[in-house]
Amino acid sequence: MDSLGIIYLAFSSLVVIIGFSFLPNFGTGITADIALFLLIAAGIAIIALNWADYVVFPAFTSLLNITFQPARDYTITKKQDAVLKNVMGLYYATGFISANLFPYVFKLEVAEQEREGRVLQAADTWERIVMSLNIPFKFHVLSTGLDVQNFRDELEGRRGYQEFQLARAFEAKANETTITEIQRKINIIQTRIDMISQGEKPIATIMYLETTAVAVSEKAALDMLSAQISQLNVAFGSFDVQLNRIVGRELYTLFKFNFSLPATYERMTTFFQEEG
Repeated sequence: MDSLGIIYLAFSSLVVIIGFSFLPNFGTGITADIALFLLIAAGIAIIALNWADYVVFPAFTSLLNITFQPARDYTITKKQDAVLKNVMGLYYATGFISANLFPYVFKLEVAEQEREGRVLQAADTWERIVMSLNIPFKFHVLSTGLDVQNFRDELEGRRGYQEFQLARAFEAKANETTITEIQRKINIIQTRIDMISQGEKPIATIMYLETTAVAVSEKAALDMLSAQISQLNVAFGSFDVQLNRIVGRELYTLFKFNFSLPATYERMTTFFQEEG
């Protein structure tokens, strides 16, 4: 959750707390029961909208047919999955997909020959994807350096967990394959810790794909956009990544990225925490 979400949750929770403080004024009986039920329902709704708004919020806006206007002449649809613009009778529908195509890899995790092979293969795969698509798309790559100490602490915690798993495997006299796999994970984590100690800084990178469909009606534009996003999902499925269509608050964030990037390190790192 980002800082704005925390502030919203704090103030919203304060309203619920104040409501509970007024409960004694309702006395006993059906009126007090109804008031208690409404306060509990409000508390659950506040938590749901903050922690699962990618499901709850679009469902809520779709049910009530609510749209948003993030900027002049732009509209976010009631399903919270596309940005619409009407230009002289033509509808432009824009959607986004998240794809972490460039996960951080330490230099010593793989052999030199294998690493070079991956780089060459990635370029060929990208070229095949672009050639196979007959739709325009744009990609946004957001990168930032991670806090070294926090990243190291996380790695040491993961190493400790794997060492615990290894001890349990020895106690249970697990098969050699299981023990070897755990030892391999420990070695990789230790390699990362060693690289940080030698001065290498971890980098977080997230990629977003953007495509726009044009049609003479809103429904046609949205249907065409869904088809184009499906094409992107199929095309980029050749990469070993998880692809997700962007909905809810993140859609509004990406819409703003077309105008400006986050101005602070803290704000940028928030998006990587949310994505992870």
